[in-house]
Amino acid sequence: MATHEREYRMDELAEAAGVPVRTVRFYRERKLLPAPRREGRIAWYNDHHLARLRTITALLERGHTLGGIAELMDAWESGRHDVGELLGLDPALPTRWSEEEPLRLTPEGLADHYGDQATAENLATALDIGYVAVDGDDVVHVSRRLLEASAALVREGIPLAEVLATGRDMRDRMDPLAELFVELARTYVLPDAEADLQSGDTTRLTEAIARLRPLVQAVVEAELALAIDRRLREELKR
Repeated sequence: MATHEREYRMDELAEAAGVPVRTVRFYRERKLLPAPRREGRIAWYNDHHLARLRTITALLERGHTLGGIAELMDAWESGRHDVGELLGLDPALPTRWSEEEPLRLTPEGLADHYGDQATAENLATALDIGYVAVDGDDVVHVSRRLLEASAALVREGIPLAEVLATGRDMRDRMDPLAELFVELARTYVLPDAEADLQSGDTTRLTEAIARLRPLVQAVVEAELALAIDRRLREELKR
C-alpha cells in the first residue's frame, strides 16, 4: 500500500524542528530551505524540510556560520562537489585502498537504522567525523558496513552518541597505524609510485594495492582480535 509523505504548515514545521517560526521564514528567505509545495495560499513543508532544518541547527551548533552553510548547500545541490569528494574520497586516485561502499539514504531511511537516536546532535557529530555528508535532501554514509555495524551496536543497547564517540577515537588512532603500513609500502613495494603517477601509468600501483589490501587487513584484524582477547582476560580477572 502506498504511503504518503507527512506535510507540515510552517508553524507545525517550526515546532517539530524546535525553532521559532521566524527562523523558518528567515531560512526560507536565505534559500537555506527549498521551496514548499503550495496549495492556494497555504505552503506545505515535508520531512525533507524538517531534516534540512535539523541539519542547519546541528551545523550552527558546531560553529558553522549561516553564510558557510548556504555555500555548502549551494555547492552540493549545484553539483560542484560530488559525493565522493564530500566524503573525502579523492577521485584522482587510480584506485582506493578502501572497498567501502557509500550509501545514499533519505532522512527517513536513516531513522529506520537508528530510530529516535537519529537526532540533530548525532547527525552533527557524524558530519564532523566524516561518516556522512548531506547531498541535497539526502544523507550519504561513507560506508555501508559502518552504517550496519553501528546500527547493530545501537540495537544492542549502546547509545549512538557513544558509538560515534568511539568511532572518532578509533579514527584518531587508526591514522598513525595506517601511516606505518603506508611507509612500509612506500619504502619496499611502491618506490616508483610517484614516477608512475607522473607518467600516467598506474598499472603497477593498482596491482600492488590489490595485492597488499588483504594482507594488511588480515594483520590488523588479527592484532585487534588478540588485543580484545587480552583486555577481556584482564576484565574477567577483575
